[in-house]
Amino acid sequence: MSVLFPEELAALEDEMFAGLAAIEDRLREEIKSDYELADITARHLVEAGGKRFRPLLVLLASHFGDPKSEGVVPSAVVVELTHLATLYHDDVMDEAEVRRGAESANSRWGNTVAILSGDFLFARSSKLLADLGPEAVRVQAETFERLVIGQLRESVGPQGDEDPIVHHLEVLADKTGSLIAAAGRYGAMMSGVSPELTDRIADFGESIGIAFQLSDDLLDIESEVSGKTPGKDLREGIRTLPVLFALADPDTPPRLRELLSRAITDDAEHAEALAALRVHPAMDQAREVLEQWADRARERLTALPDCDAKSAMVTLVDSVAYRTV
Repeated sequence: MSVLFPEELAALEDEMFAGLAAIEDRLREEIKSDYELADITARHLVEAGGKRFRPLLVLLASHFGDPKSEGVVPSAVVVELTHLATLYHDDVMDEAEVRRGAESANSRWGNTVAILSGDFLFARSSKLLADLGPEAVRVQAETFERLVIGQLRESVGPQGDEDPIVHHLEVLADKTGSLIAAAGRYGAMMSGVSPELTDRIADFGESIGIAFQLSDDLLDIESEVSGKTPGKDLREGIRTLPVLFALADPDTPPRLRELLSRAITDDAEHAEALAALRVHPAMDQAREVLEQWADRARERLTALPDCDAKSAMVTLVDSVAYRTV
C-alpha cells in the first residue's frame, strides 16, 4: 500500500494496514468449516492473496464518520467474501485454469465443487449480514442482483441493435462497479455518514471500479512493460474495450478485423494481432474513456469534507488510471 499513499498520508496508511490486518483475520475466521473439503476449498482463494481493494475502500469510507464503529470490519469481510465467491463462479464460466497465480478451484476440484465453494462463501457473507441490519441486507441483495444481471448480459452479448461498446460498459458497471460501490456504501453507512454523502461515496466506488476494469482492458494489451503475459483476453476471444473500438472503426484493416473477431490461439497470429492493436487508434479511444471514468470518480469526491481519507481516494484514482501492473 505504500506505493499508493504519499508520505504525508503515512498515519492514515498505518491505520489502513491495521484495519486490513483485522479484516484478514476475520475473513479467515469466517470461512472455517467443520467439513474438511469446504474448509480447504474456501481457503483456496483467500490464501492466494489479492489486492483487497474493496475492504480498503470500506475502511477509507468509514473515515468520513466514525471508523471505529463495530460494523465496519464485518461489512468489509462481507464485501470480500462476496467478491471471492464471484471469482469461483467466474472461473467456471470462463473455464479458467489459473487464478492469482495458483491453480483455479475448477481445475483442481472440478466445476461442481468450485460452484458450491462460491455458494458456501455467499452463505457465510449472508450470515454476517444478518447481524448488520436490514439496510445492509438490502444493499447486498441489490448488489447481488446487479452482479447476476451483469454476468447474464456478458454471457448473451449485445442484443438487436444494441451498441457493443455501451453494452460492454454496462456489463463493467454491473459486474465490477456495483460491488466496489457497495464497499464504499457499507463503510459510510456503518460509520454514520449522512445518506447524501454515502450516495456520493458509493458513486465514487462505482466510477473507480469501472475505471479499474478499463485499465485492465488496456493492460492486457500493453502489459509487457510490467512483466505480465500480454493478450490473455485476445487468446480467449474476449472483446474488451480496445477491441470493440477497433472492430467499430471502418478503417481497421481487414486482416486485423478478422483476427479480433475470434479467439487467437496461434502464437504467430496472436503476436501479429497484439502488435497491430497496440498502434491502433482504438487504444487512445479506450484510454480516453478510462480517463472520463477517472474524472467522474474525482468529481464525486468534491462534495466530501477535506481529510486524509479524501486525499487517499484521489491518490487511488490516479493509481488506477495510470497503473502499469
